[in-house]
Amino acid sequence: MGEILTTTMRWLHITSMLSLLGGILYARFVMIPSESGLSPDARHILNEATARHFRSIVFAATGGLVLSGLYNYMLKPGHSPTYHMLFGIKILLVLHVLSVAIIATGPNNPRRARQLFGAAISGLVVVAISAYLKGIA
Repeated sequence: MGEILTTTMRWLHITSMLSLLGGILYARFVMIPSESGLSPDARHILNEATARHFRSIVFAATGGLVLSGLYNYMLKPGHSPTYHMLFGIKILLVLHVLSVAIIATGPNNPRRARQLFGAAISGLVVVAISAYLKGIA
């Protein structure tokens, strides 16, 4: 039974991260640039509708990441100081990604593109740190 729960939590963690980071990357590097050919009114309507729909995914992914992340962290105690240092940096970057995703999907946000760009960079750094931590754990 423990193996099934561990696998489920790992799956939840990975799919939540993929949904959040994938949505941020898609919004910033596909949706926003492709709006340039539209009229200002159409651009605003599309931008707001996209953000409104993505907001529910942001909250669901945040819940999945917090729940599964806590489970995964508590599962394997006793890491090295280097692991904990990198893990702390990772958590700070994750908090940046989550908070910016919530703010960026708010209504009438004129800085959405810039905020999503910063969240995308932080999210990709989190993935790199996670890959390294998986190797030294």
